[in-house]
Amino acid sequence: MNTGEEKAWGILNNLNPSDICRKAGVSYENGSYILNSLGMDFSINPVKRNIKNIQPEGEILIKRYAYFFILSTLCYLINSKDIPLSEKLVKPKGLKGGEIFFRGSHILPLDKIAEKYGKDKSGFIEKGRSFGGKILGYGDASIEIFPMPHIPVALTLWLSDDEFPARADLLFDSTCEQHLPIDILWSIAMMSVLVMM
Repeated sequence: MNTGEEKAWGILNNLNPSDICRKAGVSYENGSYILNSLGMDFSINPVKRNIKNIQPEGEILIKRYAYFFILSTLCYLINSKDIPLSEKLVKPKGLKGGEIFFRGSHILPLDKIAEKYGKDKSGFIEKGRSFGGKILGYGDASIEIFPMPHIPVALTLWLSDDEFPARADLLFDSTCEQHLPIDILWSIAMMSVLVMM
């Protein structure tokens, strides 16, 4: 366990569960928070310091994408605010510190989504729906998924044609910065892109 995770578990364990439930849009049963991520439920126990997937499909986040999912989940539970979504979408570069999304290994592999679904609009929508996504009206196809209850991510696809190659974009609700620091938003964005690939 990295030191960031260890520290986050300690903080979470000392917070009031009813406050967390109200602020983060989660429930609390038998000493564990129940959080929905990408259409799947997870149980987070601060005393035992573990996160378990409730549905078998959730194993993808616990095992394959644990590096992004675990710390993001803990930080979300600790920092989330009880505020409504603005419904105003912003690109990562429009966020304070958003240049992190465009440097070295932090660059989101949106080109891989464009490559995979550049001629497969229905496949893109189907994949997004498999993670609890709903269709939006941007680009040639767009889907809104919820990696965390108050942190929606919009993924937009432009199909390839004779003139232009396929392209994909990722947008956040403008309230995202009020919930989480930029490095955790990057982690959530990366996880969202990877599950769609």
